Formats: sequence, C-alpha cells, structure tokens
Amino acid sequence: MIPLLQLAAPTRILAKAGPALIVMLAVASGACAARGGVPRPFPGASTPPGAGDAPVDRVEAPPDPIEPPADSAAPPTLAATVATALGFLGIPYRNGGSDPSGFDCSGFVQYVFAQHGTLLPREVHDQYHVGRQIDLNEVRAGDLLFFQTVSRGASHVGVALGGGRFVHAPSSRGIVRVERYDATYWASRFVGARRVAEVTAFAGGRFPGAVRSSK
Repeated sequence: MIPLLQLAAPTRILAKAGPALIVMLAVASGACAARGGVPRPFPGASTPPGAGDAPVDRVEAPPDPIEPPADSAAPPTLAATVATALGFLGIPYRNGGSDPSGFDCSGFVQYVFAQHGTLLPREVHDQYHVGRQIDLNEVRAGDLLFFQTVSRGASHVGVALGGGRFVHAPSSRGIVRVERYDATYWASRFVGARRVAEVTAFAGGRFPGAVRSSK
C-alpha cells in the first residue's frame, strides 16, 4: 500500500503534469455501463422514501484535489494516469458518458487510461477481467477497484490513489470525486482489485488484458 497522497490545488497538478496533460484536459457507481441497473445510494446520497436501506457512514472527500503519487512503486505512466484522473474532479456524472462533458464510472476509467495509451473495455464487467487480480493489501495508485452496487458481481469501478482512497464517477453524488474505499459502505461492497498496467497485449482477440496503443 503506498502512503496517503498529499493534497494540492488543481493548478499544481497541471503544472506538474506539463503541457500534454493540459491539452488532454481541454478535450464507478452501478449505473455505469455495467448492466443498465440503478445503483444503490452510497454515503451522503438521498434515499427515496420507503427504500428501507440501512444508513451507512457518511464519507466526505478531501476539500482539495489530491496530488499525483510520488511513490517509487508506481510506474511513471501510472503516476501520470492518476494525475489525469484527478484533473477531472468535479466533472458531472452522466449515465453512458465517456468524455469530459460527463462520465459514468467505467467511461471515466476507460477515458483516463486511454490518455496514456492503455485501452480498456467500455463496460464494468469487462474491465473486471482485464489485467491480473491483486489482494487489497497490494493495491497501489493506478490499480482498479471494483464494487457490487447493483446486482451480484462487479458493477462499479474506480481508480485507486493509495492511502485507502480512490477516485471515481458515482451517480449518487453527481460528480467525479474522491472517496475512502475502506469506509463501511464501500468495504462491504468490495469485490476485487485488478492491476492493468502490466498487461499489454490481446489474447485471442478478447480483453483478458489491457492493450497498449502505438501512439
């Protein structure tokens, strides 16, 4: 597990990331592209009358964005990927969204990784079979975290930041934001973590691993 990332203003993220990220910036709740379901609410979300869900701990994101990791264990490409993800904090949630005008959870993950040459499937349940499975205590910045929020199996995805935090595009809060994955709500719905950075080729024309583009 890498140390908790330090807080920083968005301008510091852009300054450190350089012109390439600035150009890119100009350009996951269960309601992602998983199965078309409606996600259960998570901390802080309004619950429809009569829904009957037990209350969960409210988890607030840090008041400021988180700086890209300086952890030596995370490859440079992953550090840049995390910086890109954090650059989209505050972007509105949009069901089926896959660009900076609005993201759903899997669209957000797919778009962020594509900016650094890693091509992922579009839907959560396909992303869940990319790369290799890792234990929660092995998670580092840039790994993918999956949760069960709609039906059995993975239906929400986010990008780990380290220190028990991840960035994602949830529908209940309506924007790309940071949460703690060790909070009661998310910990009880965690289904697995995957590392996609180490897999670089197709196998049999399917998506058992991430694909590095030639750009």
